[in-house]
Amino acid sequence: MKKENKKLETAVLGGGCFWCLEAVYLHVRGVESVVSGYAGGHPPTGGENPTYEEVSAGETGHAEVIKIGFDPQEISYEDILHVFFSVHDPTTLNRQGSDVGTQYRSIILYADEQQRNTAELVRNEFTDQKVYENPIVTELVPLDKFYPAEEYHQRYFEKNPDKAYCQLVVAPKLSKFKKKFEKLYK
Repeated sequence: MKKENKKLETAVLGGGCFWCLEAVYLHVRGVESVVSGYAGGHPPTGGENPTYEEVSAGETGHAEVIKIGFDPQEISYEDILHVFFSVHDPTTLNRQGSDVGTQYRSIILYADEQQRNTAELVRNEFTDQKVYENPIVTELVPLDKFYPAEEYHQRYFEKNPDKAYCQLVVAPKLSKFKKKFEKLYK
C-alpha cells in the first residue's frame, strides 16, 4: 500500500533566541521540520540572506525565528501557538532573559488571515486568563519572507548540549515544555 503524502502547514514564530524554540519544537508531536532563521525585517541589500552578525547588530530589523513544518492532522496551529505562548515570556519587549534587542522580540508571522485570526484568538486567551502578570506584547505581522540562518545554527542544542547557554537557557525551556505538554511530546 502506498503511503499518502502529508500536506504540511507552516508556522513562523520568534520568541527570543531561535535555539530555544527550535529545541522545543523538534520534540512536538506532528512537527515534521524546524528551521532557524530570520524574518520580520527589511529586505537585505544585494538580495542575499541577512547574516547572524547583521541581525544581531540590529541592522536588518529581523527577529530570530523558526519556521515549523507541521502536519495539521496531528497538531493544530492553535496548539502550536499554545506551546509558543507557554515556553517563552511574551510580555517582555525586545528581550528574553539576558538576550536583549529587537531580534529577540516575541513575534508571530502569519501566512494568511486564518492564521492571523487564530493567533489573535490564542493571544487573547492567554490575556483573558491572566496567564502572565504583565501585558502580552507579541507582534502579529504578515510573513513577507523567511531567511534560513547559517548552518551552524540549525539543530544547535542537539549538536551542543553541553555548552553553557544550552544548559542554562535551552534545556530548562525544553524541560518546561515536556512537563506542561506531556501529550504533545515526542
